[in-house]
Amino acid sequence: MNGQNRKNIFPGMLVDIVLKKDQRTGKLTKGTVKDILTNSATHPHGIKVRLTDGQVGRVKEIHSNTSQ
Repeated sequence: MNGQNRKNIFPGMLVDIVLKKDQRTGKLTKGTVKDILTNSATHPHGIKVRLTDGQVGRVKEIHSNTSQ
């Protein structure tokens, strides 16, 4: 599942994000969603989230569809 729709993303989900510094290379970082930062329902580059470790990036792939 891709990360372009806000309705598909919940705190506690395991996701792959692209950090701002990795946008050119497309390197993915795996983590658990803590906060959803994008207010709009969709975003073409992925919904921006904060992971539990504090990193911020745009969701590229969702690994889990259940929230905690």
